[in-house]
Amino acid sequence: MDHSGHGMTMDLPPFTLGRGLTWSMDPFFLVACLLGLGLYGWGVVRLVRRGDSWSWGRTVSFVIGVLTVLLMMCTRLNDYGMVMFSVHMVQHMVISMLSPILILLGAPITLALRALPVAAKRGSKGPRELLLMFLHSRFMRIITHPAFTIPLFIASLYALYFSPIFDFLMGSSAGHIAMMCHFLAVGLVFFWPIMGVDPGPHRPGYLLRMLELFAGMPFHAFFGIALMMASQPMVETYKNPPASLGIDALADQTAAGGIAWAFSEIPSVLVLLALLFQWYGSEQRQAKRQDRAADRDGDKELEAYNAYLASLDARSR
Repeated sequence: MDHSGHGMTMDLPPFTLGRGLTWSMDPFFLVACLLGLGLYGWGVVRLVRRGDSWSWGRTVSFVIGVLTVLLMMCTRLNDYGMVMFSVHMVQHMVISMLSPILILLGAPITLALRALPVAAKRGSKGPRELLLMFLHSRFMRIITHPAFTIPLFIASLYALYFSPIFDFLMGSSAGHIAMMCHFLAVGLVFFWPIMGVDPGPHRPGYLLRMLELFAGMPFHAFFGIALMMASQPMVETYKNPPASLGIDALADQTAAGGIAWAFSEIPSVLVLLALLFQWYGSEQRQAKRQDRAADRDGDKELEAYNAYLASLDARSR
């Protein structure tokens, strides 16, 4: 079949994991992922060489996060995603919801702030100062605010798939790359304030972060259910799958809806576990600070409270 999106003939065999996962590289994502891994590795090496420590868990999380993007965009999965709605939905869910979480758990901004050189002269701006300016800019305050991220997260589903925008973007290689970059960017700005690993303009309390998380997730489930309940194909791009695949367009769309519905639970669990772990660690650190303060001042707060109770007891007699 001639696929207009890439201007090439695609005669795809029936999809199997054994035959499907051969290299079919998207040059843009290949270069971007390798560059991201290289820069992260440079930052870790720079810290280690000067005697600073960096969590191996963060490094592993970041690497796995980038590798999930490579898996989605630089293997035959990407070719099948151009003609099968269900495979495309796997790409979308992973790149917008799983990859961002893993990348953010790697704390790349924290690493950059620790590894980038400071300005050579006082008052001038080096790479680290420029990054700090960007993090505290009005632009970053807007795009990481829940009033922006939650509607964007939702609109990336409904406004994209249920309008001609999706078919337009799928009509060219550049459009497809732009759409996948959009999915990744939306996932990053949505989960960044919620994860709370890297510094950012917004850092709400843990309960508010959980509310932000659950404010967006149900809409993924509703979107999936809408696809599953549809009586006809809703996206023009996937109305006529290649005959060699032997699939029905409506059945494939139902499978895509099921993937969107089920996948919404995975990031919820991952982020919730991360938040609970961070919350517990924060409480432990706070308790240690209070213990140290009590050791320094002889526990004056407790003494004052006991004196207050004693005065109340004296008054009642």
